[in-house]
Amino acid sequence: MNEHEQQAILAISLMAAFADGHKDESERAEIKRIADALTGEGSINLAALYQDVLLKRVSLADTTAALTTPEARQLAFEMAVCVCDADAVQSAAEQAFLGELRNALALDAQQSAAYSRRAEAIATLPVAAVGTDDEAEAWGSGSGSAKANPAPAPAASPAGYASTISEAEMDKIILNAAILNGALELLPESLSTMAIIPLQMKLVYRIGKSCGFELDRGHIKDFLATVGVGLTSQYLEQAGRKLLGGLLGKVGGGLLRGLGKQAVSSGMSFATTYALGHVARRYYAGGRSFSTQMLREAFDGMVGEARSLHDRYLPEMQARARSLDSAKIVDLVRQG
Repeated sequence: MNEHEQQAILAISLMAAFADGHKDESERAEIKRIADALTGEGSINLAALYQDVLLKRVSLADTTAALTTPEARQLAFEMAVCVCDADAVQSAAEQAFLGELRNALALDAQQSAAYSRRAEAIATLPVAAVGTDDEAEAWGSGSGSAKANPAPAPAASPAGYASTISEAEMDKIILNAAILNGALELLPESLSTMAIIPLQMKLVYRIGKSCGFELDRGHIKDFLATVGVGLTSQYLEQAGRKLLGGLLGKVGGGLLRGLGKQAVSSGMSFATTYALGHVARRYYAGGRSFSTQMLREAFDGMVGEARSLHDRYLPEMQARARSLDSAKIVDLVRQG
């Protein structure tokens, strides 16, 4: 895939991000931050592209014309679908945009609809994990070799909010979830990237429930946004890095290339999931008494710690990636 095709796909992804017209200022700012950050990943000036899309200086017709191969056209559509589904079920405006995009790309209507259904199936799965409370291993246990991480134990929680899961087991649940999402980051399929977000939401749900809080999807989205993790922007960053690194869409040799090119994404999903888990643990064990600033500072600190642990657990992420069946991503998220 050449640079012009990469730029066109990223432009279409940004168009999809703004298709519903309801992105709030914080999410717009996060998308701009990601565009600025990804500008340093290659020769494409994504910061300028972001402005062109926002100010509608580029058209869908001109952008899709730059995609000359069936593979590039299909990938552009897949990324747009995932961007639209990252934060919620597609709105009427997003459906209209995707329909216009499909026609501009001259894609098969049935195949495109089937992909959209798979993406929506992931986006709409309940945040509650299937099974019972003793199924801790279902949270991405993989090889089963992950040991409790070295994160400091959170401050003692009020008796009313004490978790029903032991500290050692909670450490294991969070670490295994981070390893699973790090493994998904290595896979070349667009749906694998999309699966990371609902798995993070399921992790937060499980932690909150263990402390006596029954959370819904809206609360969890607010929690993620408070610590600085936007749903649409997170997908754009994950997929954008994989695309610029030459991994996304390379189904054949992509996995093997990805296993050797983890630096393309710097273990973003591992670090974000790890940090979300530990901050959620402290937040709910403390009766949700943290301020926004405290949550942001705690999250930033845990992301830094997770990055220092990345190399240590990279072999487990690679092994987990080799064992994942990308055709069963929906089932993987359902069993979360």
